[in-house]
Amino acid sequence: MEEEADGATEQAQAPQLMRRLGRADLRAVPEARRELRDLLRQWGQPGRAEIAELLTSELVTNAIVHTDDDAVLTATVGPRGLRVEVRDFVARPPRLRVANADDNTHGRGLVLVESLADAWGVRPHGVGKSVWFELDADAA
Repeated sequence: MEEEADGATEQAQAPQLMRRLGRADLRAVPEARRELRDLLRQWGQPGRAEIAELLTSELVTNAIVHTDDDAVLTATVGPRGLRVEVRDFVARPPRLRVANADDNTHGRGLVLVESLADAWGVRPHGVGKSVWFELDADAA
């Protein structure tokens, strides 16, 4: 029982960013990157922080562009690494697709997440879903 309490306290004290993303508000993308950068200054993983910013901007952009609803960004730095989650309120799952050569702006987000994250996935909720990724603190 004591271990559980210590674990809960440790998680509660983990540096965290939580931000509501407004419907169709693309200004939220650079703002989310800036807030994440501020959070990750404490992490001490500069190369990983740059990857985290890129992947976060992809998830935030996808939620804003493809759901036509609000979303919530949560980023948590823990002893094992970083977890970023973007929850939206649309049940339709994201599609992993390969962009064609003529498409300069669409179709690369989840491919980047799949290639650069140590783990990622989609978790359904009662209303909507969360798309998440993790970066391990000790990965090179």
